[in-house]
Amino acid sequence: MPKFSEKRLLVATHNAGKLEEMKALFAPFGVEVVGAKEMNLPEPEETGTTFVENARIKAHAAAKATGLPALSDDSGIEVDALDKAPGVYTADWSETPNGRDFVMAMTKTHDLLVAKGAPEPWTARFCCTLVLAWPDGHDEVFPGVMEGKVVWPMRGDQGHGYDPIFVPEGYDITFGEMDRWEKNEISHRADAFRKLTGALFD
Repeated sequence: MPKFSEKRLLVATHNAGKLEEMKALFAPFGVEVVGAKEMNLPEPEETGTTFVENARIKAHAAAKATGLPALSDDSGIEVDALDKAPGVYTADWSETPNGRDFVMAMTKTHDLLVAKGAPEPWTARFCCTLVLAWPDGHDEVFPGVMEGKVVWPMRGDQGHGYDPIFVPEGYDITFGEMDRWEKNEISHRADAFRKLTGALFD
């Protein structure tokens, strides 16, 4: 795999938190990170049924539109007792007419586990797939994972999404209770990012 020699990288996200995380992760490598919003790019429709399919859709659309290498991420939580749902539909479970409501999504997750009579611990994992796409159409894929379990009630107000109900393996606090920089060191995204930097920079 060729080493990454570009000075600019487009991160195909409209999520300010995710963009800030990526800027911090790429800073040591001297790569300037720009977001899709800054480039006025529309959000492509995510029609894939897997994390890698959706990440590819976003990365290739952004690379094609700008001529820059584009990195995208598709991530979500898989709960084993729910047949790995919500998985690729993690964000969709939070959609309401007024925007995303993750308290509603977490409550739905818990209610489904209870309705199924699923015994605890409710094993789960956060998954992240990073896809780096080039304007010429080729791409590289870096998957990451963080094993853990779903707990109830919700705990903590750090992080985002389903973080307040997810306890990572080896810890007794949720991602929602964890300092976000500590979370960034151990998360599914950090796992994928280590694979990416190992391949492209080391």
